[in-house]
Amino acid sequence: MGKASRTKVDSSRREKIAAQRAAARRAEQRRRILIAGGSILAVIIVIVAFIVIKASSSPSKPTTTSSSANGPTGSALASVVAKVTSVPASTLNTVGTGGGAVSATPITIKGGGAALTSGGKPEMLYMGAEYCPYCAAERWAMIVALSRFGTFSGLATVHSGIKNGAGDAEPYPSTPTWTFVNAKYTSQYLTFTPVEMQTNIPDASTGSYTTLQTPTAAQNALITKYDAAPYVSAADAGSIPFIDFGNKYVVIGASYTPQVLSGLSWSTIATDLHDPSSPVTKAVGGTANYITAAICKMTGNQPASACTSVVQSLESKI
Repeated sequence: MGKASRTKVDSSRREKIAAQRAAARRAEQRRRILIAGGSILAVIIVIVAFIVIKASSSPSKPTTTSSSANGPTGSALASVVAKVTSVPASTLNTVGTGGGAVSATPITIKGGGAALTSGGKPEMLYMGAEYCPYCAAERWAMIVALSRFGTFSGLATVHSGIKNGAGDAEPYPSTPTWTFVNAKYTSQYLTFTPVEMQTNIPDASTGSYTTLQTPTAAQNALITKYDAAPYVSAADAGSIPFIDFGNKYVVIGASYTPQVLSGLSWSTIATDLHDPSSPVTKAVGGTANYITAAICKMTGNQPASACTSVVQSLESKI
């Protein structure tokens, strides 16, 4: 074979080899792209699956400013507080005794005792718990009544318990209400002292609920002394809510059924309180009038804006 022929063959062989190598490199590149693409697709599938599972297992979030657990926040909360703390005297006067919606009224402490005061003013002591549905009902009335004598700040919404730490269902579960834990109350006429003893968070270790605020020895002495016979039956001793009006009157248990509030939002209840024909107003407003009457008897019927003729007519009933 001549030199020219060998050169031509070698050149052709080199071109084939180069082409084969180029084809191999392209194949390798495609393989790598496919592997990388497959990995990315696998990651995307895992992420999408996680999102789907998370969405299906988690409750949908509300689209309003309200918390599905504990009620409104922000401006919505401010609006509700404004309504609850400004129920007109005319509305409460129309409601009067509550038209049969009020099932319990303040009880006069027999023989009297040392006056309960704080800061040189008569004291209203409340002892309850966030899980308690009867406390939940009574707080609405307390806020309406106390707002006639002073001003609240720091009120927050909460709901009563659903199941305790032992898994037992509560009566009137998830009743919408308030907590006094971080609330402040200012009045020239009386001192309001709230004690929320437990949360609405179940505690499996005790079968009850987690501890919130611990009463003082003096407060425990009062609930032991007055939250007992003859003011309640022996079986109901220690019941909450317990309200002591200056050691002159007590309220033990709810003054109306929490069923009145069942299924209602905080906003609906607050709005209803301005309608004297509403079942909510008859129960809450009627109870508030009796609480107002007990306070007026402590303050010497001051101020006149709170201690109206209707309220004073109730004073003789307690």
